[in-house]
Amino acid sequence: MKIILQRVNQAAVSVDGNEVGRIGAGYLLLLGVGEGDSKEQVDKLLTKIAKLRIFQDENGKTNFDINQISQANGEFGGEVLVISQFTLYADCRKGNRPSFVNAANPKLAEELYEYFVEQAKPLFRKVEKGVFGAYMQVSLVNDGPFTLELEG
Repeated sequence: MKIILQRVNQAAVSVDGNEVGRIGAGYLLLLGVGEGDSKEQVDKLLTKIAKLRIFQDENGKTNFDINQISQANGEFGGEVLVISQFTLYADCRKGNRPSFVNAANPKLAEELYEYFVEQAKPLFRKVEKGVFGAYMQVSLVNDGPFTLELEG
């Protein structure tokens, strides 16, 4: 399982011109599922993501986790937008056309994506998602920028 985590001030996702998810300050998570990935990996990664201290405290140090930040409207706790992204498993070592043979089959990928979203809901103030398998337009205002690559 691979995740690109971007700390954002806001992010949104649209499908066919219709917005299907929007968050304020928090994380945009691009989630790639590989063959052999499991629910246990999801659980470990979500625990790590919830505890990552990558938000600035009053002294400008990255000491706060996502649940210690406040939104522009004064509400407390960060928000998460999860986007399925099988292209994280692209293998570009041979030729000029990426191979995706290491990405999970769509059935497993969708199952683990939906499981990830459901398991995330109790951990964060707000969890939004894209549409699995859809062609999506994702917009964001990156904060920092601060981007991490996680594998589990």
